[in-house]
Amino acid sequence: MGYGYDGAGGVWMWVFGGLMMVGVLLLIGLVVWAVIQATTRGTGVRTAPENPAAGGRERTRQVLDERYARGEMTSEEYTERLHTLGL
Repeated sequence: MGYGYDGAGGVWMWVFGGLMMVGVLLLIGLVVWAVIQATTRGTGVRTAPENPAAGGRERTRQVLDERYARGEMTSEEYTERLHTLGL
């Protein structure tokens, strides 16, 4: 009687097993890629300053200087904002 196995069942078992192996390898590759992307994000493009507060102050000063150079604020406003921000 044979439980319905006619000899072709073994082929499908190998095909299914191969597809499972490919799926597992793709999943592992995706995890490795995600870890690499998460750990190297932003490196090489721009380096962060050692002191983030100092970097923010430099950018703030640069923005004030640019606005003053464009004439968007008077000398009094410029010096007042520098004093207020402690720059």
